[in-house]
Amino acid sequence: MDHEADAYRTDLMTITRYVLNEQSKHPESRGDFTILLNHIVLGCKFVCSAVNKAGLAKLIGLAGETNIQGEEQKKLDVLSNEVFVKALVSSGRTCILVSEEDEEATFVEPSKRGKYCVVFDPLDGSSNIDCGVSIGTIFGIYMMKDSHEPTIDDVLQPGRNMLAAGYCMYGSSCTLVLSTGSGVNGFTLDPSLGEFILTHPNIKIPKKGKIYSVNEGNAKNWDGPTGKYVEKCKFPKDGSSPKSLRYIGSMVADVHRTLLYGGIFLYPADKKSPNGKLRVLYEVFPMSFLMEQAGGQAFTGKQRALDLVPKKIHERSPIFLGSYDDVEEIKALYAAEEKKE
Repeated sequence: MDHEADAYRTDLMTITRYVLNEQSKHPESRGDFTILLNHIVLGCKFVCSAVNKAGLAKLIGLAGETNIQGEEQKKLDVLSNEVFVKALVSSGRTCILVSEEDEEATFVEPSKRGKYCVVFDPLDGSSNIDCGVSIGTIFGIYMMKDSHEPTIDDVLQPGRNMLAAGYCMYGSSCTLVLSTGSGVNGFTLDPSLGEFILTHPNIKIPKKGKIYSVNEGNAKNWDGPTGKYVEKCKFPKDGSSPKSLRYIGSMVADVHRTLLYGGIFLYPADKKSPNGKLRVLYEVFPMSFLMEQAGGQAFTGKQRALDLVPKKIHERSPIFLGSYDDVEEIKALYAAEEKKE
């Protein structure tokens, strides 16, 4: 047995150790946030295990019910949703939960209530389960403004008020990317330890990327600026090389690649979906939060994404996010369009 290698393995920055280190920077903190994050991490481990066994456990297939978005629910969606709701409620630190799978927000009973609101998509990209494409969980955390009876307005806050956001991607490895407001860090699940280990410290997105990511099948319904931007990616007028197209169709996987390699991810509004397709609270906000923390930008076509104030919990918005310079280009095209009008 290689004792030296084993000794080295003991000095690992686990996600628990990382969060506790962050907590020690805030002497006033009571550890509530740390406990909440630990429960989210536990939920991610459970879902990771379920996703890996999906083919074997006959979990694949439709559960027969249809969720609020009118999508037929996969059994794994149902399972993941239950896992996260239970993990979050049992932490004793949450008061309101908003899930992509539930039409109404969940208000935690007073005896288990805490001061945090959590918004999440328990299994994003679940239509890809059958073909082995990466899928993931997305989450964002808000704090109650003050101690009062929780109302839905406590979660209908702009994304800039989020305390933390992250996603867990279940792919060739299980990766959890987290920001608590001071940079972005990536952790990978070591299955032999059952622990998330810090593998991508302080992720910074390249200032400009060589990749664009969009569903070009919707091109005939796009607005002017989006069409112009994609045309520019393919046929640059300034003599530079064209950008490469990479589109997986699973938001977590596409955003993860954009974060690490740079470039831009677009899900614009179009004639079919005038408000875009992605949901503000638990898709647009957490991913925009991470992008900004990593030095990128996120824009809706009208404003900075994190300045949006949602009116409904399942509201949708167009989104353009990624490398700073790439998003600047799309912003310039929208500004030019506005001038014309």
